[in-house]
Amino acid sequence: MKYLAFAAGVMAAGAAVAAEKPVLTVYTYDSFVSDWGPGPAVEKAFEAVCGCDLKLVGAGDGAALLARVRLEGARTEADVVLGLDTNLTAAARATGLFEPHGVEAEYDLPIRWEDDTFVPYDWGYFAFVHNAGKPAPANFRELADSDLKIVIQDPRSSTPGLGLLMWVKAAYKDQAGEIWEGLADNIVTVTKGWSEAYGLFLDGEADMVLSYTTSPAYHLIAENDSSKAAAAFDEGHYMQVEVAGKLAGTDQPELADRFLQFVVSDAFQSVIPTTNWMYPAVTPKDGLPEGFETLVKPAKSLLLPEDEAASMRDAALAEWRDALSR
Repeated sequence: MKYLAFAAGVMAAGAAVAAEKPVLTVYTYDSFVSDWGPGPAVEKAFEAVCGCDLKLVGAGDGAALLARVRLEGARTEADVVLGLDTNLTAAARATGLFEPHGVEAEYDLPIRWEDDTFVPYDWGYFAFVHNAGKPAPANFRELADSDLKIVIQDPRSSTPGLGLLMWVKAAYKDQAGEIWEGLADNIVTVTKGWSEAYGLFLDGEADMVLSYTTSPAYHLIAENDSSKAAAAFDEGHYMQVEVAGKLAGTDQPELADRFLQFVVSDAFQSVIPTTNWMYPAVTPKDGLPEGFETLVKPAKSLLLPEDEAASMRDAALAEWRDALSR
C-alpha cells in the first residue's frame, strides 16, 4: 500500500510539473499545421529546447489570420501570429496589436529586410501551376485569350489570392481591370484558401491553379513525379515574403521572443523547403534540397512596398469583384 501511495504521489507530481509548463499559442494557416506541413517538426524541435507547450492553431488561410486577430483584439489567446505577408503587414501594424522584436539574423532574401516588428521566415514567387508537357501561356493576356480553366483563391481570405491581385496590379497598373475582365471566363471557381484550390487542380477540375514556382518541387521530391510545372510569365512574378509577429498583449513575452528567434534558426529554416515548399529566409547549413535547382526562376521580380500594397488593396479588390460579377 505504501508503494502504491508513493507511486500515486510520483504520478501526481509528474502531472503537476507537466501542467506547469508555459503554453505558447501561435496562430497560423491551416496548411502549416497539417500532417505534411512544417507544424509537427517545428513543434517537436521548439518544445525540445523551450521547456514549454507549443500550441499551433490553424486559423484558415493567411489573410484570415489578420481578420481573426483584429476581431479578437486584446482578448486574443495568440502570443504569436505566423503567416502574414508583406501585403498585410501595413494593415497588421496599424492595428497596434503587434510589438517590436529583437531578432537578429543573416537573411537570404531577394530584398533588404529592415522591419523591427515582423520576422520573415520564408519567401517565394506566385505562379500558375499546370501539367508539364502541355502548352502554357507566357503572360496574363495570353491566359485571358485562352480556353484554359483556372482555380484561384479569394483575396479577402487568402494571401495567395491577395498576392494575385497585387501581381496583376503591379504588372498592369491602370489596365488591371481590363486583365480581370479577360480572365473572368477562365476562372472555374474561387476558393477560400490555397489547399482547396490546389486539391481541385490535382483532381482535374482545372488546367491551372494559382500557387508558387516552388510547388512542382513537392511533386518532384516527395512523390518522384515530374508531371507538374510552373508557367513562366514574361511580365514578371510577384514575390511573397511570409512573416511572424509577436502580439503586444501576450502573457508569455520572453517565450514569444524565443520562438521568433527560433524561427530564423537552422532547426526551423531547414524544414521549410520540404514541408512548406518555399524558399527559407535564412539559408540552411546544408543548402537547398536537390530538385530546387530545376524550378522556374522569374526574369523579373515584382513586389509593391507594404504602404503601396495597402493603399492599392481596395481599388484592386473592387476591380476583381466587378470583373467576376459580370
